[in-house]
Amino acid sequence: MNPRRIVAAARSLEELEAYIKATLCSQDRLDPQQTPIRRTSLSREGKFCGVLFIAHGPRRMRCQAIWICEEHRILCYDSAGNRFAEIQLYESPEPPAPADLPFPSQRRSA
Repeated sequence: MNPRRIVAAARSLEELEAYIKATLCSQDRLDPQQTPIRRTSLSREGKFCGVLFIAHGPRRMRCQAIWICEEHRILCYDSAGNRFAEIQLYESPEPPAPADLPFPSQRRSA
């Protein structure tokens, strides 16, 4: 199955997170009010490059999205690990400072 290609905009990190949460919850039929989401910074060769968003559902189910900051692009994966959407941001927030996001070893709820 080919992932859907979507064009969207988000002016702030909070707006971006809300959009990603709604997209992930819609795909796996989760209640956004009951679904916690956490974000973690990603690095490539020691340099900050993006943010991983993980939505946790019941029975250890989880779906995720990766915001690739430099490319203004989000890749969305369902609970089976299949990419279901690729979102191109025509307007996106400034990437957060790496200190504002935990690295994978520092788990924290967002």
